[in-house]
Amino acid sequence: MTSATTASSADSAVMKTYGRAELAFVRGEGSWLVTEDGTRYLDCASGIAVNTLGHSHPALVAALKAQADQLWHTSNLYRIPGQERVATKLAALTGLDQVYFCNSGAEANEAAVKIARRAAFEKGETERTTILCATGSFHGRTLGMLAATDKQSNRTGFGPMPEGFAHVTFGNLNALRAAMGPHVAAIMIEPVQGEGGARDTHEDYLRGVRAAADEFGSLVIADEVQSGIGRTGTLFAYETSGIRPDIIAVAKGLGGGFPVGAVIASEDVGNAMTPGSHGSTFAGNPLAMAVAEAVLDELSKPGFLEDVRRRAALLCDALERIAARHPDRIHEVRGRGFLRGVRIAEGFDAGAIVAAMRDARLLTAPAGENTVRFLPPLIISEDEIRHAADVFETTLAAAQPAMDT
Repeated sequence: MTSATTASSADSAVMKTYGRAELAFVRGEGSWLVTEDGTRYLDCASGIAVNTLGHSHPALVAALKAQADQLWHTSNLYRIPGQERVATKLAALTGLDQVYFCNSGAEANEAAVKIARRAAFEKGETERTTILCATGSFHGRTLGMLAATDKQSNRTGFGPMPEGFAHVTFGNLNALRAAMGPHVAAIMIEPVQGEGGARDTHEDYLRGVRAAADEFGSLVIADEVQSGIGRTGTLFAYETSGIRPDIIAVAKGLGGGFPVGAVIASEDVGNAMTPGSHGSTFAGNPLAMAVAEAVLDELSKPGFLEDVRRRAALLCDALERIAARHPDRIHEVRGRGFLRGVRIAEGFDAGAIVAAMRDARLLTAPAGENTVRFLPPLIISEDEIRHAADVFETTLAAAQPAMDT
């Protein structure tokens, strides 16, 4: 038990929107988080796919400190040089043209939807308002993104939901094509579903999504909030399919722990947005841009992503071997790169396994379909991967069957 400002989270004035563990950290070092009493936890959750370069990475610390000494905030009423540099980098890395900055993944997805609808409106296609999403999807917790997200429990008590969203079966091109028509502004897809259980769409499906959008005159929005910024071994997960989305939403790993989001769009789509059509007070502030630029610079170094893929394969192989030794407890290993999930077999509770690993000082995250998610920093070492696998197997072997309720 670590010290906190109150005896427990139940006594805190913080609103109870999270089921928090009674655990607090005071510093981070690489792939590790440290409590006040010096207890170290291997972080294979990365703040839910946020801490791209681990904790207290020297390049990010230096960038933030240098900018903090100069300027924190002006306003988007003026030019912000850091925005222009980061936008240029993102455009060059994706082959797209324009970037809108925001502060989070939900904001990025909200903006992506607005941009897609506005692009149709500017073409005179006012009937194109529907956004097709997938079952199992998660796009955020704003009111609009609750409608886009396929999780009814998240919507309870917040209705009515905004109109203009529909869901089709994940990975099923026939279902997608059957839902297409002149009313569809965009198909919104996570190339690898994170909250849905580390489910990979695979390349053929993404190519089919792109073909259907082109045939019916719709756009493709790639929600890369969790899968982007190197997490799957390429800068963006869609890249392996060879397609190019019209709009990409990104956040989480872009700031390496600092709040920032972005929407990247083609010129034709981005030109639909005009002064006053969208905005955010804090978006693209100099501090966020300094950190985002440092993250992109680190990921762009020669060999960085290649080494991520190599070490991610080690994690996958280790989990596959554990699955082979425990077929009664693991249904499958899935996902891609360092967005990896282990779907736990029926009769065992992934959430309980995540909690038990936390007690063993390994941090992971639960996900849909009874899945344990491994989301380590991209800089995790081979020894740390082996340690994580050992703790997982020990915890899995000791897990008791879930009690029926």
